[in-house]
Amino acid sequence: MDFKKYKTFQVVADTLNLTKAAQMLGYTQPTITLQLQSLESELGVTLLNRVGKKTYLTPSGKLVKQYVDQTFALMEEMEAELRKLDNPHGLLTVAAPEFYCTQYLSLIIHSYISQNPKVKLQLFSCDSNDAMKKVATNEADLAIIAGPCDSQQMELMPLGKEDLVLVTTKELFEKHDTRTLLETYPFITYKSGSNIQRLVNECLQEYGFTPDKYIECVTDETIKRTVLYHTGTALLGSALVEDELRKGTLAEIHRFPGKIETSMVILKKRIAEQNIQSFSEIVQRIWKEWD
Repeated sequence: MDFKKYKTFQVVADTLNLTKAAQMLGYTQPTITLQLQSLESELGVTLLNRVGKKTYLTPSGKLVKQYVDQTFALMEEMEAELRKLDNPHGLLTVAAPEFYCTQYLSLIIHSYISQNPKVKLQLFSCDSNDAMKKVATNEADLAIIAGPCDSQQMELMPLGKEDLVLVTTKELFEKHDTRTLLETYPFITYKSGSNIQRLVNECLQEYGFTPDKYIECVTDETIKRTVLYHTGTALLGSALVEDELRKGTLAEIHRFPGKIETSMVILKKRIAEQNIQSFSEIVQRIWKEWD
């Protein structure tokens, strides 16, 4: 199909004036005539008739004009959509644990949206395991997680490391020796099977402590608040408890350096998508500045 001939016909059909059409297209009038004759021969119909000095569309010409208009409109729409791919736009869904959402992503999102106003961001607060599941099922475009990711489908982008700190309230720490404290009060931790719980178990084994009594919670913040009510002990990321440790509301029992690795995970087959790529770049840049 020679789109040039169809474009010539469209302009002639719009203007019904060969001279004006030639000026608009930058062709000579004989070239316009030859292209129209070639198209009529190709289709086996007459598209235009002249009566005196006026040009009219034949019934066949009117029908072809309808389809030509639809075709070029669709092509323009396709080109417009392709141009959009050069700039981030549409919906971008990010999944992450509550702590990352409140302490990190809220600031990153502000910076990202100011640079990419056509993107609508959706943020899911969930634990790291659920965040990875959402990425795997395309419910989320990317996720920020704490701990390892074993999926071969995922691209893992390390962002930073932090310590795991065994903590309790200052009052309980000063009231009991460490052994009595650990044996008397429950250990407050993450739900069984969660990503971060694997790291917690490794640290407890390294420390030689197997809790007899424990309370499972869904989020880091819930664990911290439960500890702050003098309920027991917990093993939490240093970033989550550093303010309380500095203020003295929490006390450090033991520290495990660099145990938590924070990473961004993306499906490998989607890593080149413009929205994902632009967001991952700003996350890595800002996280590096924080470190």
